[in-house]
Amino acid sequence: QVHLVESGGGLVQAGGSLRLSCVISGSISGINAMGWYRQVPGKQRELVAAITGGSSPNYADSVKGRFTISRDNAKNTVYLQMNSLKPEDTAIYYCNAYTALGYGRRYDFWGQGTQVTVSS
Repeated sequence: QVHLVESGGGLVQAGGSLRLSCVISGSISGINAMGWYRQVPGKQRELVAAITGGSSPNYADSVKGRFTISRDNAKNTVYLQMNSLKPEDTAIYYCNAYTALGYGRRYDFWGQGTQVTVSS
């Protein structure tokens, strides 16, 4: 089993910054990638940023140039640095990790989510 615990959400004014952290624990040797998703009520959960072991990070177009995903393997932690925040960034942010199962399938693990609210 894999456990993900997020922290760092909160309320910030537009133009401000926040850094989210996600600590992963458990059977992590089979994890292929980690990332951050976000969701607002009534909408599907969407990818914000993802990072794998060997390739460049992947970002949603809406956050490119403002958000940066990074990882500290020694601390088993993934970070999401969010700068120049906009009201439309308001959402619950979820940490994600997955194990590739082959044939395009994967098994996802999720954190409990952390609220990010950006006021105008």
